[in-house]
Amino acid sequence: MLTDEYRYKIFKLVEANPEISQRQLARELGVSLGKANYCLKALIDKGMLKANNFRNSKNKRAYIYKLTPRGLEEKAGVTARFLRAKVQEYESLQAEIRQIRAELEISGRSDSEHES
Repeated sequence: MLTDEYRYKIFKLVEANPEISQRQLARELGVSLGKANYCLKALIDKGMLKANNFRNSKNKRAYIYKLTPRGLEEKAGVTARFLRAKVQEYESLQAEIRQIRAELEISGRSDSEHES
């Protein structure tokens, strides 16, 4: 499944480096080459990315990836959703940290005792 996180990262990587190889993309995403290929193909099939062969490349499997107008629109939406999810995750972690600190205070221990 192509999550918002992967869409966001792919759009960002492709926009920064249209000549990125699938192998480089896979490395940057921390996924297998097959999954990177699947993600790119899904975005191409949905009309969000366009892939063109290098005209003068000796490697005929090398592509230039470009966000389509629909892809640019999706990038804006996915960026907003991804940001909301990360902010929610951050706020949840902050609440969990406050709770753990409170538990430590109740038990009579401080953070500094655990850090040494």
